Amino acid sequence: MQNIRALFLGLIGIAAIGTLVVLTASLTIAFAGMLAVFTAVKALSPRLKPVPVRARSKGAQQDRKQDMRVWNDGRGTIIDL
Repeated sequence: MQNIRALFLGLIGIAAIGTLVVLTASLTIAFAGMLAVFTAVKALSPRLKPVPVRARSKGAQQDRKQDMRVWNDGRGTIIDL
């Protein structure tokens, strides 16, 4: 009876250790997969950003430069946009 009980407890221990090994391995693979996906997205994200588009025409920018006034009143430079 002692041998059967020891055998039974040994098999339960081996099964518990095997379950923990499988759980640890699956979590490791899951985290490695997520890390790979995040790394790939981070590497590709600068390429997916759109190129900035000018909101004004060149003529409007030239008019804007003519409207801007810069002068020094003795206490500091004033830039009037």
